[in-house]
Amino acid sequence: MGSESAVRPRQRAQHLGPQRRRPQVLDTALTLAVSEGLSAVTMASIADRMRVTRPVVYACFADRVQLIDALRRREENYLIHDLLATLPGRDLGTDETAVVTSFRTLLQLTAARPESWRFLAETPDPVISEEFGRGRRIAVNRCTALLRGSMLGWGTTAADRKLPVLVDQWLAAGEGAVQTLMAGNADWTPEDLGDFVGGQVFRMLRDA
Repeated sequence: MGSESAVRPRQRAQHLGPQRRRPQVLDTALTLAVSEGLSAVTMASIADRMRVTRPVVYACFADRVQLIDALRRREENYLIHDLLATLPGRDLGTDETAVVTSFRTLLQLTAARPESWRFLAETPDPVISEEFGRGRRIAVNRCTALLRGSMLGWGTTAADRKLPVLVDQWLAAGEGAVQTLMAGNADWTPEDLGDFVGGQVFRMLRDA
């Protein structure tokens, strides 16, 4: 009798159905992957964390392989969407507004979804690393196109020679700002940090 009452709360969760339950399963898998490593993500550990029975999890995903694949694809889509949303949509011009806004947006999105960034940037899995690298390559291509046009307008000398180095520094500054924000040890808000780093990056690009 006692064992039946112990499992009853797990059974009640099933009425949500697989469609509504899948995002919750993926969110739980993400939390486990970030806090304990990808190897800790199992159907059993997710069921335990969600306080549901294993059949509830299996109704959402056929097995662990399918679940991990869905998690990787979801987080990669988030990353690419966020990166594209953060990058300026035009040449940088003569003031720092476009770059500062870009850094502010990047850090606001990071603050809204820190576990997604940690999962893709810090999980030691070659497939996940490749997905993070694919998002970075998209950012490199976009930043290269933006900066090339801006450097021509600025009259930058030896622009083609400097361009790859400056793009790499731009992106490295963004990655460093994300790490600083997630570390939470300097009392930065996304807006303050975006203003500071964005302004520094713009001046570095403009004065090259």
